[in-house]
Amino acid sequence: MKPPKVVFVCQECGAQSPKWLGRCADCGAWNSLVEERATDPAASVAGMSGGIAGGAQNRYAQFGAGGAAKLYADIDTADAPRLSTGIDEFDRVLGGGIVPGSLVLLGGEPGIGKSTLLLQAAAHFARAVGPVLYASAEESEHQIKSRGDRLGVGVARLYLLSETCVERILEEIARLKPSLVIIDSVQTVWSNKFQSAPGSIGQVREAATQFLFAAKGQNIPTVLVGHVTKDGSLAGPKVLEHVVDTVLYFEGERHHSHRVVRAVKNRFGAVSELGVFEMTGAGLRPVPNPSQLFLSERASGTPGSAVLCSVEGARPILVEVQALVSTSTYGSARRMAIGIDQNRLSLLLAVLEKRAGLNLAGDDVYVNVAGGMTVEEPAADLSVLAAVASSVRNRALAPATAIFGEVGLSGEIRGVPQAALRVREAVQMGFTRLVMPATNVDPTDAAIAAGETGSPKPGVGGGCELVGVRTLGEALDQLIA
Repeated sequence: MKPPKVVFVCQECGAQSPKWLGRCADCGAWNSLVEERATDPAASVAGMSGGIAGGAQNRYAQFGAGGAAKLYADIDTADAPRLSTGIDEFDRVLGGGIVPGSLVLLGGEPGIGKSTLLLQAAAHFARAVGPVLYASAEESEHQIKSRGDRLGVGVARLYLLSETCVERILEEIARLKPSLVIIDSVQTVWSNKFQSAPGSIGQVREAATQFLFAAKGQNIPTVLVGHVTKDGSLAGPKVLEHVVDTVLYFEGERHHSHRVVRAVKNRFGAVSELGVFEMTGAGLRPVPNPSQLFLSERASGTPGSAVLCSVEGARPILVEVQALVSTSTYGSARRMAIGIDQNRLSLLLAVLEKRAGLNLAGDDVYVNVAGGMTVEEPAADLSVLAAVASSVRNRALAPATAIFGEVGLSGEIRGVPQAALRVREAVQMGFTRLVMPATNVDPTDAAIAAGETGSPKPGVGGGCELVGVRTLGEALDQLIA
């Protein structure tokens, strides 16, 4: 009998090699090739041809097979009703709730709270919608039950399954016909169709495909928990993110109580939507007003502090940007950023030196977004430079002033999207002065966004003075008089 063919598969990109290599020739990753048994292409082709000719179904054609093409005008576009998880912040990130038949992937660092969040959502879902199957390949039923007692799950139609085999999990899904399925996690389950270890490229791809067939074929929403690598990306092949309908990242600092769920892909809602939670002894508690949470411990009247009006998805959030500039005691000055991009900070400091005349060549500059929040949008540029200039001159900004705006290389202040949302949030949080790009100052829109139908004074919305600036020098003159 001919022995099965062996190939070596890269666990980073999925490239195959007939022999082991220390470095992948495609992606350049070191020590990423793992031995796997290759499938016979002739058998696969024969199975597919036999399925077409004799009517036998191939295992990769479990739903939608044999469907005839439909005319575009004849397709019904009625939206399927969304199912609420009982957690408002989680529903917000999902786009309003879980869509029946959807496949959701939730990734995050170990111990961040993925299992806690999903167990809370499963309990609410089981009481309000229908039975839920929670399949865990990492914990026993007793471990899950002890966590549920701490979270106050109570009486609910929640079925727990401690299983690692994909086929056995699918059998339980077919038997119970639940309203929601949770798999914790997709990297630890395995299929008996492959000889490789759980977590390998082939196993993760096969498990995700089988759960996709079950979700779409039986119209059961399914949530997959995914592990992340050292650089923060989801482990496994990139096809895992392409297959699922929604990709969520669970973020947060271990030493902070708040957690953030961010959507990076969503076929049923807005991308980059954000949900904020607070970790407590009784589980994760939704935070309806993140701005109040991030500004609760802000010290007013301190140099180097500026309030940024940021927008994540469709949600405006006020955060504090802190900067500390001190004389360097070494040969070269240090630049350190937490919560914003390090390269972006270096670019902004070069603009500040060239266009505003502040000499920072011999100073160490440290910038931090308080509370562990990560801000990636360009609208944070002006607040970062305002905090740095405030620290250099040792003069505090007005405590009731908020800032947003993008800074160009020539020192111009560029407009940013969703300015009305930022103004409304600043007014609701009690800020009376808002420094923003001049192109975003629209008195009518700002007044409407602040809850007014008209404004007696141009440039004023709801008692908040809107100060439009066009250059970096003009902005610093308005902020640091």
